Amino acid sequence: MARARKKEDPEAIKAAANEIKFGTDGWRGVMARDFTYDNVRRVAQAIAEYMKATGKRNQPVVVGYDRRFQGDSFAKEIARILSANGQRVTLCADSLPTPAITFLSHKLKALGIMVTASHNPASFNGIKMKTEGRAANETLTAEVEACIDRSNPVRNGGGKIPEKSFRKDYLTYLKSKGNPGKFMGQLKRTVVIDYMHGASGGLLGELVSSKKIVEIRAERDPLFGGVNPEPIEENLAALKDRVLKEKAMLGLALDGDGDRVAIVDDKGHYLTPCQVFPILAEYLITMRKIKGKIVQSVSMGYLVERIAKEYGLEFEQLPVGFKHVGEAIALGQAAIGGEESGGYAWKGNLPERDGLLTGLLFIEMCVTTKKTPSQLWELIEKKYGKSDFRRVDFHISKPVDKAAFTAKIRKRLPKKVGGQAVLDVMDFDGVKVFLEGGHWVLMRPSGTEPLIRTYAETDSPKKTQLLLETAARWVGSHL
Repeated sequence: MARARKKEDPEAIKAAANEIKFGTDGWRGVMARDFTYDNVRRVAQAIAEYMKATGKRNQPVVVGYDRRFQGDSFAKEIARILSANGQRVTLCADSLPTPAITFLSHKLKALGIMVTASHNPASFNGIKMKTEGRAANETLTAEVEACIDRSNPVRNGGGKIPEKSFRKDYLTYLKSKGNPGKFMGQLKRTVVIDYMHGASGGLLGELVSSKKIVEIRAERDPLFGGVNPEPIEENLAALKDRVLKEKAMLGLALDGDGDRVAIVDDKGHYLTPCQVFPILAEYLITMRKIKGKIVQSVSMGYLVERIAKEYGLEFEQLPVGFKHVGEAIALGQAAIGGEESGGYAWKGNLPERDGLLTGLLFIEMCVTTKKTPSQLWELIEKKYGKSDFRRVDFHISKPVDKAAFTAKIRKRLPKKVGGQAVLDVMDFDGVKVFLEGGHWVLMRPSGTEPLIRTYAETDSPKKTQLLLETAARWVGSHL
């Protein structure tokens, strides 16, 4: 018997569309429903009120945008409102990746505002804030949220807003963090870079003039070719095919706003973040001689912890959201950090993820070690163990209270999962269950999308699949 569809409350829908909350990395919403000009004006006015209240009226502001539909128009409106409130605002003259705005917040001692929905579908847009060369922390975003609707957005005024292209500034910064020309010059095989139609389009070709670079999906397409601009395996068929066709050394993919990166190896295989981060960490420790605490988001795997133990380094898991990783590095509490969504940072750079910068490090690794990505992974696997990691997302119709969800899942956990004893449980961001052999499964509501995410890592595909199926049953029975 078909279940009757529950009638949706129009007032509830309207209230949800008007609610503005900054999640793990900014505020996001569906355009024309949540992300509207009226709501964008409310956020812009709240930022202005926050800056007045905290004595930052004289702090410069840089407003950027990616390649999404009307991103430049939303950015102009934000800049206009801030200018009308007396702030010194500069509007980017062209689209840039989010890491460029992060860099400008550091260089210009400015508040960086980025109009982007990152990796979300084309129907979404959003706003991120950057300060002191990293993501705005929860204290800052909470203060901005508290200022929403404190006063009505300024409807008129603002005058002519200065516009400037900062593309060369960002390229200069990237060059200062290594020697990309040197390493590209020593490559024997090509590198394929997939921009996924995002804001980083063409940057590697501008940074390094080389016949070894093959760029795909570099042109602007607000619909992203019908593929979400998230660099996960299911969205990278074009990159995998091109790597094999070119017999390339390496494939790189950057998300819609350029702060995340994915790796496809020389055999056309997608490397999961639980493979990429151990490769990066081992190289940074042994070749770059970076020492210090390693931090990672709770949705990452067990291999980096084993690497930290091998070299006598501290290790800690943090809530999901790169702002937590970035803050640990910024405060000198960590030297290397990574997250499951493809964000990585290390001491010596800004404490923020940067997809292109990480891609350049991978090229450096291949040249310096004279090994392909598949060979680098084989060495890690041989030394630290196998890793089969996967994530499965479940769409939900309405937001889930994370604390209530966590309490329900934890209360009913069995003593064994898939025949393996439960050794420990971590519940500061969803529920992560640790099993024998270092295997684990995690269930958590997303902070940026209407999803429940499930993750698992074991030493075999069969075991990982079993954990994910178990997680699916738990999630289904608790919604």
